[in-house]
Amino acid sequence: MSNRIVIFLIASMTLGFFGLSAQAVTPSEPLWPSLKVAYFGDREILEAADWLVIEAPKRAEDAAIVPILIKSLVPQTADRYIKNIHIVIDNNPEPYSANFHLSPTLGLIDISTRMRVDQYTFIRAIAEMNDGSLHMVSRFVKASGGCSAPAGKDAAAALARLGKMQIRMRKPTIGEPVQAQVIVSHPNYNGLQFDQQSRLYIDAHYVKNIKISYNDTVLISVDTGISISEDPSIRFTFTPTEKGVLKAEIIDSEKQQFSHQKEI
Repeated sequence: MSNRIVIFLIASMTLGFFGLSAQAVTPSEPLWPSLKVAYFGDREILEAADWLVIEAPKRAEDAAIVPILIKSLVPQTADRYIKNIHIVIDNNPEPYSANFHLSPTLGLIDISTRMRVDQYTFIRAIAEMNDGSLHMVSRFVKASGGCSAPAGKDAAAALARLGKMQIRMRKPTIGEPVQAQVIVSHPNYNGLQFDQQSRLYIDAHYVKNIKISYNDTVLISVDTGISISEDPSIRFTFTPTEKGVLKAEIIDSEKQQFSHQKEI
């Protein structure tokens, strides 16, 4: 990792700790060239605007819960499919924000989640194909302060509901695409939130992996980090080809494990 990235990460966290304007410290030079080298080395990254879409609000209503949607306009096939989607938020304290490992059985990729955004920034989705090629779409989002924003629930309420999960979906039909949503109750403390009562920073405690499977076949496995919002949510589309069980399994940074399932 280059010195410029290290300096930026330290500056972002330090300024965030002291409540300074996130917009004011947005780097004057784009960080993406350095981030690209740090995360992908000298690999070529192609533009994918004609077949991959990323959607996010131009100006976020709440920087701690910024919705993003990644959608493929080309179906997944056994011969050509998106193996991973890397999410990079350039100006966040930890820019590399998530890695979605995807199954070709998903068909069309239609995935959404919620992220914390610390400064005005590009949010990037880099699709890694099964042949190893990389393709990128990006969206500029105006938001600030999301990484150090306090959790929406008090600590006692958050701990009382820790790990409670839901799988939401309309009544599915075998052989037809259906949208499902996995939600886990978790404060997702990232180490940047300040406790007004204790006058100390809250220790990091966040979801690290979300695995979603159908009949024991993994559809999506997401490696997450400190940029995922409180109460992590993954919405996706899949096609059940037979009756079975949709299951979600969660592991957090304290090695706590939670699971929930739904029969179809």
